[in-house]
Amino acid sequence: MGAARTPRERWVEEGLRTLADGGPDAVKVEALAKQLGVTKGGFYGHFADRDELLVAMLDVWERESTDEVIDRVEREGGDPKTKARRAGQLTFSDDRLLPIDLAVRDWARRDGAVAERLQRVDNRRMDLLREMIGTFCSDPDEVEARSLLAFCAAIGHHFLAADHPGRTRAEVLARAGDLILNRTGGR
Repeated sequence: MGAARTPRERWVEEGLRTLADGGPDAVKVEALAKQLGVTKGGFYGHFADRDELLVAMLDVWERESTDEVIDRVEREGGDPKTKARRAGQLTFSDDRLLPIDLAVRDWARRDGAVAERLQRVDNRRMDLLREMIGTFCSDPDEVEARSLLAFCAAIGHHFLAADHPGRTRAEVLARAGDLILNRTGGR
C-alpha cells in the first residue's frame, strides 16, 4: 500500500502502539512510516506535523477510554457494582487500553498539556465511580474515599510487585473490590 493511501487512522493506531511500547519520544514519523511499510510523505497528507499526530492519538485514547467505556457500561447494564467493575476491567485490564493509559500517565509527568488531558479523563472516570458508589452509599465523604480507593487499586496494582501469600493477585483484587463496593457502607 502506498503512503498516499495509508489512512489517517492507521498512523494514529501505529502511533498509539508505539507510545505504549516506548513512550512519546518513540513516536517519530520516520519510524512509524517504516513500521507501516510506507514512505513518510503520506503522513503529511493527514497531519501538519508530529504534534498534530500526538494530539490525534490523545483524542482517540480519551474517546476510547471514556466515552466508549461509559457507553458500553451503560449498554450492558447491571447493578452499580457490576458497572463499576466493568468500567475498570474495560479500561485497566484491556490489552489495548491499559498499555496506552500507563504510557499516557508516564508522559503526563513531563508534559503539562498531557497532564491536563489525563486529569480530564480521570475526572470522568471518578465521576462514574462516584455515581455508582453513590447509589448505595449516602455519605459524600465515604463515596469520595471509596471512589479513590477503587481507582487507586485499578491503576496501582499494575505497579505493585508484592507477593500475596496463598492468593493470586486476581483473588486479592476481587476481595479489595468487594470491600470497596460493599453495599453496607454509608450513613
